[in-house]
Amino acid sequence: MLNHFKRRLDRYVPKLLTLDYPEAGVLVPVTDNASNPELILTQRAAHLKTHRGQVAFPGGKRDLTDSSLEYTALRETHEEIGLLPSYVQVAGPLSQVVSRHRILVTPFVGIVPEHAPLEPNFGEIDSIFRTPVSFFMEDRRFRTDEISFQGETLYVPCYEWEGYHIWGLSAVILVDFLNAVYDAGIDILEPQK
Repeated sequence: MLNHFKRRLDRYVPKLLTLDYPEAGVLVPVTDNASNPELILTQRAAHLKTHRGQVAFPGGKRDLTDSSLEYTALRETHEEIGLLPSYVQVAGPLSQVVSRHRILVTPFVGIVPEHAPLEPNFGEIDSIFRTPVSFFMEDRRFRTDEISFQGETLYVPCYEWEGYHIWGLSAVILVDFLNAVYDAGIDILEPQK
């Protein structure tokens, strides 16, 4: 599975944004069950000042001492969900995205053991959940949101899984992952027909 992801991401050219914004790194953790891989997602804590209660990939802002954004993604993931960096096999980066708070986010796809121990840090997140990649491949979206970014309108899916809504920046990263690794063909530049 790791070799497949690496091959796909080696051929993929992630979009890099030349913006002078603070940086963050997030992990797109995929379980290593080849027949039924799942994405690991979090719901941010309800008491946080920004993005409270929203579904997100684990990760966060880069510290000055972080050697790379990949390191940031692994460090922050460990802080948020207790996933040890040694359990993660990083397959490669995805396209950079910008949060509405002007944070430049670089996602990294990582393969993790299906039964890796996870422990939520309730100071940052309320819950951890898993969603089969196959669910997203069916593109059974709950709705489509129109998001303006740098003069373009993006038509971003919102997915509902067991009461969680996966939308916004997380959905943009998710679609990029599905298109890069699985050839999902989900177009966010054109309205869904």
